[in-house]
Amino acid sequence: MTRVLLCTDGSAYSQVCCQYAAWLAGRVACEFEVLYVSDLRQFEVPMVADLSGSLGVQPYQAVLAKLQELEVEKAKLVLQDAARLLAEVPAGTPTVFTHRTGFIVDCFHEYERTADFVMLGKRGENANFATGHLGSTMERVVRASHQPCFVTSRSFAPIERLLLAYDGGRSCRKALQYLTESKTFRGLEVHVVIVSPRAGEEASLGYLREAETALSAAGFSPHCQMLHGVTEDEIAAYVAAHGINCLIMGAYGHTRIRQFVIGSTTTAMMRQCRVPVLLFR
Repeated sequence: MTRVLLCTDGSAYSQVCCQYAAWLAGRVACEFEVLYVSDLRQFEVPMVADLSGSLGVQPYQAVLAKLQELEVEKAKLVLQDAARLLAEVPAGTPTVFTHRTGFIVDCFHEYERTADFVMLGKRGENANFATGHLGSTMERVVRASHQPCFVTSRSFAPIERLLLAYDGGRSCRKALQYLTESKTFRGLEVHVVIVSPRAGEEASLGYLREAETALSAAGFSPHCQMLHGVTEDEIAAYVAAHGINCLIMGAYGHTRIRQFVIGSTTTAMMRQCRVPVLLFR
């Protein structure tokens, strides 16, 4: 049985995440833990903290207690909404709903330790603001996670066609192994694309043949193609042109400057591709 950790914040992206969870449960036997973490920072921001000086200690404590009560009520509503959306999973699917207070990146590993799969939305509660950006919490979780992370887009569509963005690297090999061994995507149409800096590069062709051989042995009939150009642009164009419903790829490189200062190919592709992305570390 696949154990899934589903992270929610009640946003539109989290609701879509629940829809994909129901889709997943329809294909493989699953058990779910739905996790909502109340962020402690909302009780520590200057606007709240400054009230202690203007109101006095006791009134400030009363206000803070009220805010905490409201957050508890919000958590109940968020988890109730997740339960409503997960009502479509097959009867008898084990599901646990958990509420924690703290920082999700700090407590995340406690819950992912027993999970095979992590699901979360590409963006969060502030999705309607700064629309060109990914969710900061999502990025921190994906960078920290040791499990495959399924990051959902703004709208739900049943997955029929997959694209594996392959480069022969360690994380991509993990993605390839998951495809060949798991029943999650068995029977679906699979495309494999490698973006080479130079036409006819032998190493890239070798990686493409490697992926084709492994997928064919697992019962897939992969559509394989080598492209040339800027990786994120070529992949995004392929996703749009071929009606791809899910992108599978390795997550983030190891070069600190590129990863943390100027971004990464992973981040760029997640911004450009409006489909769910399954990431492997």
